[in-house]
Amino acid sequence: MANILLFHHAQGLTPGMDAFAGVLRDAGHTVTVPDLYNGQTFAELADGLNYLSEIGMDTVVEQSVAIAERFPPEMVYVGFSLGVMAAQRLAQTRPGARGAVLISGCLPLGTYGDTWPAGVPVQIHGMDADEEFVDSGDLDAAQNLAASTDDAELFLYPGASHLFADISLAHYDPDQAFALTRTVLQMLRRVDEG
Repeated sequence: MANILLFHHAQGLTPGMDAFAGVLRDAGHTVTVPDLYNGQTFAELADGLNYLSEIGMDTVVEQSVAIAERFPPEMVYVGFSLGVMAAQRLAQTRPGARGAVLISGCLPLGTYGDTWPAGVPVQIHGMDADEEFVDSGDLDAAQNLAASTDDAELFLYPGASHLFADISLAHYDPDQAFALTRTVLQMLRRVDEG
């Protein structure tokens, strides 16, 4: 079974992040979800982003990388939105990564490396009308990544919600969250078999 580091979004380690980790654990995987906000959670994305600006995005990403160093390198890195920065960085730069799942975010190739590491599967998930994902350039980055390697898959869901897979938030979409979770579990099974 996979060892997974799951990095939360800008609203913090919400009950929805714990619930998503719980589904992966129920499938037999070992999941660690670091709290990068020291217990702070926010009902609104804008409030979470304000808090993030206070503590510093670089600080959060460096803290994520430092946490990863406590674990064996053979990890699957999962990130939701803000957490994509750490998940993508670790998957691209830490030798031994087994896979990555980038949810509601993707950084351009070149941010952490010019190519995606061979043999490291990556899934990118987002909604096709999510302004945070589409208008910020994340969708373009995801399409470029998916076109650059056979190890990448891009999944677009109908809708405009950014954090659609967090059951504790108002914009949760149960149908699309179920589809995302099923697809992630399929990838994790392939990682186990590989």
